[in-house]
Amino acid sequence: MFAKLASGPEIFTIDPARIGGEIIRQAAAILRSGGVVIYPTETFYALGAVPWNEKAVERIFEIKNRDAGKALPLIASELKAAVSSASQWPRPAGTLARLFWPGPLSLIVPASSSLPSALHAGTGKVAVRVSSHPVASLLAKACGGLIVSTSANVSGGPAVQSPDSLDSALLASVQAVVDGGNLPGGFPSTIVDVTVYPVALVREGKIDFEKISRALGVSPERFAPR
Repeated sequence: MFAKLASGPEIFTIDPARIGGEIIRQAAAILRSGGVVIYPTETFYALGAVPWNEKAVERIFEIKNRDAGKALPLIASELKAAVSSASQWPRPAGTLARLFWPGPLSLIVPASSSLPSALHAGTGKVAVRVSSHPVASLLAKACGGLIVSTSANVSGGPAVQSPDSLDSALLASVQAVVDGGNLPGGFPSTIVDVTVYPVALVREGKIDFEKISRALGVSPERFAPR
């Protein structure tokens, strides 16, 4: 397991409009070494790890005090990387990805066998999205295309828009923070399960489910609830 820094996490301050490659390289090196990093997304700050590192994945569950039965979502650097997280790519996933990515829409797809079962809590499914935030996208790219992306809070706590609001215990448990300033917050990403027919709304967020139903040409009343 990656050693915790006695002096607290390393802080990388970054301007999302002018991203320095060195900061991305340093943060990605920590992640690839098995560390856990807090980083900005298009909605809130997230806890990240390399998804293929089972110990790092387990560490995120510990840090968040997250129920082991709740899967961790992913951010992909691009569509190709998102597809690599899946054992198959359902047709609705292709339609929704084309229309709403990059952006705050997570698609639940059949998980690739390359991902540890702890990541998807043994469900065989994983939620993935291509983020519109450049830091999240570049970190994922530097880590092989995929990065864990779960809200940077203790389970049950509020999502965090500003680094100043991060929980002190959480900060003491991670190796680094990429400080991208204040984030938009608001609603989280919308989550849609495309492994079932009709697709199921798991969580409505930034993208209205009505827009998703129109994109797929199906009445909202036909969608399976979750």
